[in-house]
Amino acid sequence: MERKITFVQYGCGKMAKYLIRYAIGKGAVLLGAFDMNPAVIGKDAADIVGDGYPETGIKVSAASEAEKMIADLKPDVCIIATRSTVAELEDIFTICAKNGVNAITTCEEALYPWNSSPDLTKKLDALAKEGNCTLTGVGYCDLYWGTMVTNYMGSQYTVNKIIGESWYNVEDYGIALAQGHGAGLSIEEFNKTIGAYNDYDHDQMKAIVESGEYVPSYMWNQNGWLASKLGLHIVSQTQKCIPTTYPEDLYSSTLGRVIPAGQATGMKAIVTTTTEEGITLETACVGKVYSKDEYDINQWTLQGEPDSTLICNKPATVELTCGTIINRIPQLIDAPAGYITTDQYPYNLYCIKDLNEYVTSK
Repeated sequence: MERKITFVQYGCGKMAKYLIRYAIGKGAVLLGAFDMNPAVIGKDAADIVGDGYPETGIKVSAASEAEKMIADLKPDVCIIATRSTVAELEDIFTICAKNGVNAITTCEEALYPWNSSPDLTKKLDALAKEGNCTLTGVGYCDLYWGTMVTNYMGSQYTVNKIIGESWYNVEDYGIALAQGHGAGLSIEEFNKTIGAYNDYDHDQMKAIVESGEYVPSYMWNQNGWLASKLGLHIVSQTQKCIPTTYPEDLYSSTLGRVIPAGQATGMKAIVTTTTEEGITLETACVGKVYSKDEYDINQWTLQGEPDSTLICNKPATVELTCGTIINRIPQLIDAPAGYITTDQYPYNLYCIKDLNEYVTSK
């Protein structure tokens, strides 16, 4: 692709600080930025990046203006960094699809919504095909819970079980994510809400998840992604959510208050998936408000011949999320029209040159 890739940024919060800088740094051209927060509307996008970043000349517009502006600007890509469920992104995904604009998002469910919001995903898939564009979800989970694991399996003779656990600080991702993990709830409140479905079997979980009654953890979608990438056929999938606690009072800047000792600082969600091929996936995500001594962890064990463990301590999860998204953009543009999840993409590439030089379809 000879010309530069153009993009708009939808959502100018914590993630946009990196997404805007990374995209421009890889040769993409910013055409617009949108947010719902009155405190940032009207500011130059450089103010979102901070740290003395040079002015871009692009002012943050109200999210309500996105439909008209995206229709007028016709960017190659809309980068979405707002909420965590596909239902919450339906409006902006629809705007992009109807205007033929490729969209890529940090939304965790969007990585593989086929096993959590199948009806909505089919609807978005049809709209994207009609608009001849691609919608997808990408982020830290795409590589560090996904392609890193499946690529690592290429060194195994046999694999009987995949065990994964990843920690992240909910303070880094905003209040919606912190509340979704139960941060600040009493143990009783946690068990009545987030943990209320721990004893549900496969059919019961599938029914409440797909109906939209219950939003599962990120590993629910991740196990679906892994099974699809590996060609596994799922027999059953269940989830248990366990509150995390801390023995002392813990201040949360995101919640804006102290979490008393013994109350939930977040949760550990464990998703267990069995397959026809005999491989079991037991994956856990631990999202909580960190104490001063805690840090991000990403650990995966393959049980088989041989047993092996891959550990990545203190990954810069926010920056790695944003870097993965930006490096996926050429593949997004090259992908078929529709809602195409990244298990259908080639493996991630590090883009040494400007992004447009990796686009082959135009």
